[in-house]
Amino acid sequence: MMTAETIHRTVSADGTEVAGRVVGQGPPLVLLHGSLYSGETAFDGLLPHLTDRYTCFLPSTRGRGLSAEADEYRPERLLEDVTAYVDSIGQPVPVFGWSQGGMLALGAAASSDAVSSVIAYEPAVLEEFDEEFMDGFTDTMEHMALEVEQGRPAEAARMFLGLMLNDDEFEAFVAEGLHEVAAPCVPADLREFEDLDPDGPSLTDPDLLATITVPVLLLQGDRTPAVFERGNRHVVEHAPTAENRIIPGAGHGGPGLVPEPVARQLISFLQGTPEPA
Repeated sequence: MMTAETIHRTVSADGTEVAGRVVGQGPPLVLLHGSLYSGETAFDGLLPHLTDRYTCFLPSTRGRGLSAEADEYRPERLLEDVTAYVDSIGQPVPVFGWSQGGMLALGAAASSDAVSSVIAYEPAVLEEFDEEFMDGFTDTMEHMALEVEQGRPAEAARMFLGLMLNDDEFEAFVAEGLHEVAAPCVPADLREFEDLDPDGPSLTDPDLLATITVPVLLLQGDRTPAVFERGNRHVVEHAPTAENRIIPGAGHGGPGLVPEPVARQLISFLQGTPEPA
């Protein structure tokens, strides 16, 4: 885990404190975690490839990591957490987001001038969550809630990982104990699911994506579930500045399991250099 003592704090629109560690040196870069994890736990593999080039800001959304708990966990509130944090840095910054973090990075780019570019690894795109996926997602969340009631949050996290990762990634995450690392964030995930309105506003609505004017890079593993392939395609089709690049051999867990090629693509994009082989 990170041991840096610098912590950047701000306050979201509803008064919730949002905080994250700051590590590295160079121009600022914000990294947004996905579901199950926090700014404290999501990027241990990726950071060694970035901190010699960038000052990495690692915020957690409400109820996770160093950030405070709150009464509401709707996507709009999570977006307010992110935009408040990005705005508080004091200059336009690139934002990298993984899964749910990618969705929030895109939402922030559409709503804040403080985002200078977006790199999104397989963002969660609700428009592409078909009936089959949503049935499995709902069933998993219900079983996770039962595991938490019985005092087994790590088992709940393991169930969620089984839904999102390919078989090899799932075995690797569990073998490394990453389901246990994720256990403290399970209550926040359950709150977000409870507050999710399928008919509510979407951060990846085509009309909203169409307003993004900053450069956008979509990253995707070639061994990822179809729902995330569709999600990347959705963003590329509707965000006018978006391009998509493939990470060979990776699935949805790419930033955690194969961080080096993810970092290479991120760095080449930010530096404006040709796509690395």
